[in-house]
Amino acid sequence: MLKKPLALIALILLPLTGCDTAPPPGIAPARGFQLERYQGRWYEIARLDHRFERGLQAVSADYSRNADGSIRVVNRGFDKATASWREAVGKAWFNGPADVASLKVSFFGPFYGGYHVAALDPGYRWAVVVGPDKDYLWLLSRDKQPVPEAKSALLAVAAKLDVATEKLIWVSQDRDDN
Repeated sequence: MLKKPLALIALILLPLTGCDTAPPPGIAPARGFQLERYQGRWYEIARLDHRFERGLQAVSADYSRNADGSIRVVNRGFDKATASWREAVGKAWFNGPADVASLKVSFFGPFYGGYHVAALDPGYRWAVVVGPDKDYLWLLSRDKQPVPEAKSALLAVAAKLDVATEKLIWVSQDRDDN
């Protein structure tokens, strides 16, 4: 199976709207954040539409610690139109203290974008992530098919953040090879 760099899906966490890495106004990143618990695979359950992810299904993100203290980010999604996987590898750093879930992520050298966990389940089973503004939102889960209570909680948080939940795209996670 051919994997090709995915300059576009890399933007799943890096909107190129400059190098703004601060949280959007009104968004407070989660405090008490524990990277060790956040590491591993997350499945994209829903997102706001952007051209860099259009048509992708089975989207996931894997996070792990690099030796230099940064965070390795691997984004992956299946492009149904080309019947192939696309993958991008990036690097993230905390914007401040490591217990505040506000990071800057780069897939393209010196260009960084904001990645802010606006809400996080106490058991680290789901997360709501925003970029540099509220036009970038992802609902993530440890499970491909989250339980109804988790889906309800994700939607409630998105609505509380004043995000247009009616515009969410629900991501198919029915592939067995991801």
